[in-house]
Amino acid sequence: AEAAGELGAVTVTPGPGGGQTYSVSLQILILMTLLTLLPAGLMMMTSFTRIIIVLALLRQALGTQQTPTNQTLIGLALFLTYFVMSPVIDKIQQDAVAPYLDNKISFQQGLDKAQAPLRQFMFSQVRENDLSLVMDMAGDKGEMTVNAVRFSVLVPAFVTSELKTAFQIGFMIFIRFLIID
Repeated sequence: AEAAGELGAVTVTPGPGGGQTYSVSLQILILMTLLTLLPAGLMMMTSFTRIIIVLALLRQALGTQQTPTNQTLIGLALFLTYFVMSPVIDKIQQDAVAPYLDNKISFQQGLDKAQAPLRQFMFSQVRENDLSLVMDMAGDKGEMTVNAVRFSVLVPAFVTSELKTAFQIGFMIFIRFLIID
């Protein structure tokens, strides 16, 4: 029998090999928490940032304040992001999601396999000097190869590179409109 005030539905039990097994209630709580943060995190690891900044600067260059609307720009940026990211999404689906849903791999193995194509995409887009800067700030003196760079270092370097590239593209477009005016 359970003690008064004890919540049996939220438990963490030791698992084999030093791991832990979470109760279903706790797994759902963790999942719901992650679902609130996941969209923002995933958007930062895609080309969405670059696309939306370029579109916003293009709107400014055209001299229109609210045409097209922010909703239209975001919708367009989402579809363009999906188009750019579809090879990565397909690879993640094929290598990680489908085997996990078929119970062929564990959740942790699925995360590791899903990380590989995303890591490759981000590494191919990151500027070497941005990656070097973030690695220095993190105190990481390792190699700058796709598998050697920590994910926690690669993501901020990628975001910095995307911002820099987006503003460069946007201003190159903006200048052409200023010259025409």
